[in-house]
Amino acid sequence: MTENLFGGAYKGKHVLVTGHTGFKGSWLVLWLMGLGAEVAGFSSYLPSEPCNFEVLQLSNKIRNIKGDIRDYNVLTGAFDEFRPDIVFHLAAQPIVRVSHEDPLLTFSTNVQGTANVLQCVKNSDSVQAAVIITSDKCYYNVEWPWGYRENDTLGGDDPYSASKACAEIVFKSYCASFFSTPWAPRLATARAGNVIGGGDWARDRIIPDCVRAWSLGQEAVVRNPNATRPWQHVLEPLSGYLQLGAMLLSSSIASGEAFNFGPDARANHSVGELIAEFMAHWEGCRWRHEGSKIKESSLLKLSCDKALHSLGWYAALSFRQTVELTAQWYKGCYEGKDNMFDLSMRQIDRYIGEAASKGIRWAAGDK
Repeated sequence: MTENLFGGAYKGKHVLVTGHTGFKGSWLVLWLMGLGAEVAGFSSYLPSEPCNFEVLQLSNKIRNIKGDIRDYNVLTGAFDEFRPDIVFHLAAQPIVRVSHEDPLLTFSTNVQGTANVLQCVKNSDSVQAAVIITSDKCYYNVEWPWGYRENDTLGGDDPYSASKACAEIVFKSYCASFFSTPWAPRLATARAGNVIGGGDWARDRIIPDCVRAWSLGQEAVVRNPNATRPWQHVLEPLSGYLQLGAMLLSSSIASGEAFNFGPDARANHSVGELIAEFMAHWEGCRWRHEGSKIKESSLLKLSCDKALHSLGWYAALSFRQTVELTAQWYKGCYEGKDNMFDLSMRQIDRYIGEAASKGIRWAAGDK
């Protein structure tokens, strides 16, 4: 991996990642290390057992700060101690079912936690840029067949979706009130969803649920095999976050904007198709359909035209490559034949190669 990716924007930079022990957060930390950044992570717990952060043995490779994103005083201390140049805010309560079980936890984490991060950025004299990660579910989903654009209506009928829409509104108010001057830190939100890849063991997600069952020789339970999603490998939105952050640091784009990150518009596949593709890489798989007691959308698509035109970003992997990389990672983990840190780094290098072969802007080292 070369440190000149993303125009060399992260080499030597202090980068704070909230939610660094999570699935996406741990992959982001790994990639930032390869880009030559000095990384600190802020998180209160390990979100699953097993956990990608532990599998990759990252705790001794970065500055690991324990704290709850809802605790403003502890978060302020982390900012004061580490003095980040750029912040990636991923800390969240990310599970729809948990949002029904504990809506107060969901709103306090996803809304108040985001407000705490923005307030710390406002008060910091070191932060130059921040990327606030929300979700594709921040859009009020009426399940139309075309992709949601960044200026479409926000909202949600379930607590998780509503909390992410609220986080976007909080972000807009902070940008308008406190980050509108030329010398203010530059900020943006990033919206992505339905991310798969090695190292995810969260509950109620299709690949983790299947892998847990199949690794024990059990039958996987699938809630809605006909639901259609824009599946993408975890490295796809992360490359978007990193490109967005690099362009904020260089003042190459306007502050206060939102960006969607997703696969090609033709890449939507059903849960059933995803399982069938994954089963080609994992022997002895069985699954059964068992309906959900909570409402789940059947269709959700994003328009990523803004990311293409403003950032030069688009997805690098096909659906088949996305599933293949995911299956290879889990097989390497469960078979115990690979060093998972090295395997994950190799997958990042392969992804960079795929992006470079397609002429994607960030992979050419051009911001």
